[in-house]
Amino acid sequence: MLTKFKNHIQTNFATLKDQKLLLAISGGIDSMVLLRLFHELNFNISVVHCNFMLRDEASNIDEDFVRTTCGSLNIPTYIQRFYTNQLALDYKLSIQLAARKIRYEWFSELLQTENLDCVLTAHHLDDQIETFLINLTRGTGLEGLTGIPEVNGTIIRPLLIFTREEIENYAKENDIKWREDASNASNKYLRNKLRHDVVPILKELNPSFMQSFQNTLNHLKQAQTLVDDASRIIYKKVVQEETHHKKIKISELTQLDNYKSYLFQWLKPLGFSAWEDIYDLVNAQSGKQVFSEKYVLLKDRDSFIVSEKNTAQILSSYNIKKGVKEVKYPLKLAINAMKSISNPSNAAIFVDEEKITYPLILRKWQEGDFFYPSGMNGKKKLSKYFKDEKYSLLDKENQWLLCSEDQIIWIIGKRADNRFIADEHTQLIIKIEI
Repeated sequence: MLTKFKNHIQTNFATLKDQKLLLAISGGIDSMVLLRLFHELNFNISVVHCNFMLRDEASNIDEDFVRTTCGSLNIPTYIQRFYTNQLALDYKLSIQLAARKIRYEWFSELLQTENLDCVLTAHHLDDQIETFLINLTRGTGLEGLTGIPEVNGTIIRPLLIFTREEIENYAKENDIKWREDASNASNKYLRNKLRHDVVPILKELNPSFMQSFQNTLNHLKQAQTLVDDASRIIYKKVVQEETHHKKIKISELTQLDNYKSYLFQWLKPLGFSAWEDIYDLVNAQSGKQVFSEKYVLLKDRDSFIVSEKNTAQILSSYNIKKGVKEVKYPLKLAINAMKSISNPSNAAIFVDEEKITYPLILRKWQEGDFFYPSGMNGKKKLSKYFKDEKYSLLDKENQWLLCSEDQIIWIIGKRADNRFIADEHTQLIIKIEI
């Protein structure tokens, strides 16, 4: 196995030789073999161990075992204890998902603080099979059937070409010590049930099952590459990227034979999962929304608009006192007294200070708002202005107004109100600019 591993690293991960590696070591057989292999080949390694405190004293014994083993090999070791049960409650996640979240967040932190290059885990081919079957039973797209990626950002899994049997044989032949997790023998978890009851039957039905599965996985990955390529090409034709959001043109999207598949490819990385609700948006009324943890998908007339949730607590209005020369939030404005008017624009207006009442108010629009557009006679409802200017629902939500009491001075960045504009007779001129 050592020779096969060495060739595998030289062929597929040659850059690891010059990098500082962080090995995730639980103390189990897989990770202890991973540790031995990289130590034997004299790589620059450190070890990270998470004590999730889920198995009472056994968790602490695992921790001591890893610390002692690495100490005898003079390998730098990072060990942290986590109150996983409580954190799972705080995060509102299962124990397994909470442990995963904790683990990878800490790994990422260590890479930065300790100036390390990447994290290596001991996932192997049998883990691939179990993950494939778990995703298959729960329902998944093509990506879910391609298994665990060998490289995912700074996470590398160099043992994925090896079976559990190969790892066990190597450990026994080289007298490698490890800690056995008693929970691995239980069928309480789906992964264990598949490992103990399903995979052995598949191997019995086909003695070459492991190799056949590896070949199938390779074919699925190649198919996924084709899907990704097609998705990127169609994305450029159908999706318009704005500063703060993306706009998907529904008319062009629905001309595609498999438009639902493209939506899946584009939206899944953003955490969306309510696919039937998303597909129903095509024929829904404007204003309908679907949410992921961090994003909103909005139906707006003939488009889908994808934007990040505004997690900050936005107040309905902000006051600007007399004498304030700079506003920093919720948007940046400069307010200065001027002697004359020069170059008014959408980004800068000149107002007559004698016509305004302090404090000025920054707020979002309200039903019934109206103003007297500069360059026009008479008043206009703001809702009509938004319609004429082809504002999307998101544009309307993001538009700020500058007001004097309940009267609009400026649709900021767009249009000033005639009633407040300074002219050649104005004595006190105020310039307000973005």
